Amino acid sequence: MNRLFWKNKRVFLTGHTGFKGGWLALWLTDMGAEVHGYSLEPPTEPNLFSAADVERCLASSTIADLRDPVALAQAMADASPDIVFHLAAQPLVRHSYVDPVQTYAVNVMGTVNLFEAVRKCGTVKAVVNITTDKCYENREWVWPYRESDAMGGFDPYSSSKGCAELVTSAYRRSFFEAGGVYLASARAGNVIGGGDWAKDRLIPDFLRAIDADQVLSIRSPNATRPWQHVLEPLSGYLMLGEALHEGQNEIAEGWNFGPDEIDARPVQWIVEQLCALVPGASWECDAVPQPHEGNSLKLDSSKAKLVLRWKPRWNLGEALAMTLSWHQAWRSGANMTETCLEQIRAYEACKVNE
Repeated sequence: MNRLFWKNKRVFLTGHTGFKGGWLALWLTDMGAEVHGYSLEPPTEPNLFSAADVERCLASSTIADLRDPVALAQAMADASPDIVFHLAAQPLVRHSYVDPVQTYAVNVMGTVNLFEAVRKCGTVKAVVNITTDKCYENREWVWPYRESDAMGGFDPYSSSKGCAELVTSAYRRSFFEAGGVYLASARAGNVIGGGDWAKDRLIPDFLRAIDADQVLSIRSPNATRPWQHVLEPLSGYLMLGEALHEGQNEIAEGWNFGPDEIDARPVQWIVEQLCALVPGASWECDAVPQPHEGNSLKLDSSKAKLVLRWKPRWNLGEALAMTLSWHQAWRSGANMTETCLEQIRAYEACKVNE
């Protein structure tokens, strides 16, 4: 990743008030980019956007909805960006069962609205659309999913992200290839890290439990996921955005940015590691019937490793330790902007795992 590339680049970032978007905004501005955010209000309280004072580093912050195509197009026109990162989404599987209409409206039509805004803008050279590892048709097999595997999704969230991938492919071939805009999609694993307070996610649920001196209740102890620190996929998005901006047309396709296969672990393994790190922490299984979620999911990131020269830097143990360290710093009243930047710089300085 070339830090100098990002200096003075104009970046339009949707979802900047969210967990991944907040980290990406801080990283981009630390490298000298001019970042223009577009998102709803932060989805939780507390939240990374406020805790790390993300807004202070932005060139502009528009609080608006992806489902408002006029507001979105105007914000993008005002920003006149070189590069677009699309992270805004309804990101929760369980919420998609509660409100499937909203999930599809945001994740599918919101993506269409974004691409239409890009078409009208005229300055954009590269777009990175962030979807999810859950966009694949999950066959519950032991092999990691590759970019050539079929899109799908059992639950509305996963299905909506599979649909967003199909929309991305259609817009790339129908409009962007001929128009000189390079569009790629990125699929990451289960990201963890400081500043995530989302409901029904394992690490935030664990941290809430220890903060409240309660026993953590987990739903699916044997479910296997590709766990990774949030900075891992973000580094991939940045490398992808740079390559697209440089006009590498062969890069304009789908990409996996997942952890090494050894870090695809069951939920119970994660919880036991966390309990070993936090004295007094404990967990139990929730016996209440739960909505369907995939049991096994892994990503094959061979293409990103071979073509982009991207590789994970922190193993799962290091990712868990950095997450706990961030949370402890927040609880102690530390400057969380500086804490985030310290972790970003530590990540950049870390030797790539071979």
